[in-house]
Amino acid sequence: MTKRLLALALLNALSTAALADAATDLAAAPDPAGATELDKVVVTGEITYRDRTDDTAPVLVYDLEYFQRFEPRTVGDMLKRVPSVSFISDVLEYDGARLRGLDPGYTQILINGKKVPGAGDDRSFFVDRIPAEVVERIEIVRNASANRSGDAVAGAINIVLRDAYEFDGGYVRAGISHFDDGEIKPTAAVVASGELAGGRVLAGVSHQGRYNPKKKVSLRYDEPGGDFENREDQDDTRDGTDDAFNLSYVRELGAGKLSLTGLLVRTDRTETEHSQEYNDRFSTSRDNLLSINDQVADIEQQNYAVKAEYGVEHANGGKTEVSFNLARMKDDTRNVEEEIGYDDEDAPPSFDGYEGTLLLSALRDRENGATLSHALPVGAAKLEFGIDYLDKRRDFDLRTSEVDTDEEGEPLPPYDDFDLEASRIEERRVDPYLMLSGRGGAFAWETGLRYETTRSRIEAGDDRWDKDYNLPLPSAHLRWDLGDSDRLNLSVARSVRRPNFNYLLPVLREGEYGDNDFIGNPQLELEKAWGIDFGFEHRLGKRGVVGVNLFYRDVEDLIELTNTGDPSETALEDFEEEVEEFLETHPGATPQTPGYPVLDPDSYVFSAANVGDGEVYGIEFDLSTPLTAIGMPNTGVFLNYSWLDSRVDDALGERRFNDQARSVLNVGFIQDLPSIDANFGVSYRRQGRAYARLLAEEVQTRYGADLEAFVEKRFGTQWSVRLTGTNLLNASKDETFHKFDTLGDQIDRDYDEYEIESEKAGAVYQLVARYAW
Repeated sequence: MTKRLLALALLNALSTAALADAATDLAAAPDPAGATELDKVVVTGEITYRDRTDDTAPVLVYDLEYFQRFEPRTVGDMLKRVPSVSFISDVLEYDGARLRGLDPGYTQILINGKKVPGAGDDRSFFVDRIPAEVVERIEIVRNASANRSGDAVAGAINIVLRDAYEFDGGYVRAGISHFDDGEIKPTAAVVASGELAGGRVLAGVSHQGRYNPKKKVSLRYDEPGGDFENREDQDDTRDGTDDAFNLSYVRELGAGKLSLTGLLVRTDRTETEHSQEYNDRFSTSRDNLLSINDQVADIEQQNYAVKAEYGVEHANGGKTEVSFNLARMKDDTRNVEEEIGYDDEDAPPSFDGYEGTLLLSALRDRENGATLSHALPVGAAKLEFGIDYLDKRRDFDLRTSEVDTDEEGEPLPPYDDFDLEASRIEERRVDPYLMLSGRGGAFAWETGLRYETTRSRIEAGDDRWDKDYNLPLPSAHLRWDLGDSDRLNLSVARSVRRPNFNYLLPVLREGEYGDNDFIGNPQLELEKAWGIDFGFEHRLGKRGVVGVNLFYRDVEDLIELTNTGDPSETALEDFEEEVEEFLETHPGATPQTPGYPVLDPDSYVFSAANVGDGEVYGIEFDLSTPLTAIGMPNTGVFLNYSWLDSRVDDALGERRFNDQARSVLNVGFIQDLPSIDANFGVSYRRQGRAYARLLAEEVQTRYGADLEAFVEKRFGTQWSVRLTGTNLLNASKDETFHKFDTLGDQIDRDYDEYEIESEKAGAVYQLVARYAW
């Protein structure tokens, strides 16, 4: 029992900055008895709650055990349970994390404190690519500090991987997932840790079968309340696997400690969509068929990140650390879409053509980084200074081939001729920083300055553009301990958001927004924001905690779409047709001829510019505690609720930040039954509606509630079996689309189409067994 309590105490200590020095001292003599035994972590009846950290900056920490009872497959499944994280994804997809409801590009995703490249044009990293098995804890960093990259307007999510020093022993995990269409997918993992070559090593390998079958129905009208136009029925299935390998090695080397970590994740995924469009609200007859569409995307992704860190503690209480890290992201996608169309002017609709498009995309993103830092005592305070270096290169190639045939029953011609679009974006960053922190009585404080400098180069075809960024980012944090149980936190910091990659590339994209075209702007500036967080936290008994936090962001130089004044390709083609028709009836006419057509476009080429300002604000509440106070120590409850709001002014007036959920609610309980070595629990999640207003399109999104439950039985101290159910309410995603051809039509509410779409998925059941040693 003493060993078990010691292990749990050590886990808590390692999650707090205040006891970091004690952990370093313990590492001087690697000993399995000083590490948490994995069987104590994996097969345990004790309920885990949110950690209360000793950081001065506002940070929430959640150990893997906080999430594990509900058997998360990925980091995305974990993050949906924490405050203020929303997703605008398909049902049962948790990929782009939206902290405070903002676009994923406003949230910085870190692995072991370091940036990682992602596939998204908005610089986001899909968190559902990381298996939950490799994670030790999740840290939600609500506001920036000088020793972290300032790309975190909404905040940062630090995914801390399991460390060789902190765990001993091993376990095997195996299970299956059953989906509502009868498909079964396997899951398996092995994790082991122990002494090796004078240090400690932890290695893990995991395989996760991924599958998500969905049904979708779209009803289209000419305008709200108007005439019915067509219905589309769609089957959408995501089928794939995630394979991961992680490694951690720690040992004493000379006067310091060496730490090596690595993570490799490979994703193979096929996305298959089959759609049929009808001109009747209910019929599936060939007499009402308008189109048959099939789309298959084969995706191969590979991510890996490696970090080497060496730290030396000095006799005067100072510490010097140097680290090197590299990360690579590779994405190859083959996306083919083919459609047979039928002419609705005939009854029944007659064959109108068969066309196909093949897209071959290849993305290579690499980041090499290094950090040198030194900390030393200065009187009663601590001074830390350092420099971060990052070299990034992102290469993207897109090959497009389009084919068609007018002969019914004939196959499409081969995809032989391709148009190539190639681009490269390079960024080199050198970011020095300085921090001063201290404690005195009931107060702890931290202040710092980070100066971010970036040299960037954009290449598209034979053209090249250079752009430099230089920006100071000050920060200050204060924690006031009102007593043993209560504390106040105040945090002020400046942060940035870098432009989306597609907004930077000066490549013309025809019909990107209705009839309007888009071309990127390589001279975009950074978005900048001042942020304030003010929170109160109260400890409930020995293990519980309740907190409330108010946040505000004032965003400047917001990147919005702007009209270049140049006519779109559609407008130019329409004008050319008008001229041809005029010349047919007026041979030899010139522009000076009365009645000669004048170019008067209603659609244009749009670009991106730093023309806007915005505000983001909200309230975050979280509770995690056992019910010991009412005589139920084996019952744990958790509740978090976030109210989110914002304001942006665009060409159509005031709106919220696009796709920001109005609220996020998580509530649930876990009941331990120690007399029979079992427990069970229920979790309920509800995300508020979201709204996005883009050029020529407006979208309202609503999600149904998500109910999950689990039951677990333990056999001794080494075996456990857990059954979980996910999406037990068959949640749906319901969207309403307001579509227009031009900005003028959007202002006048002259609709091109009004669409109501509903997507639904069924329940998923997972049975998992674990053996630990």
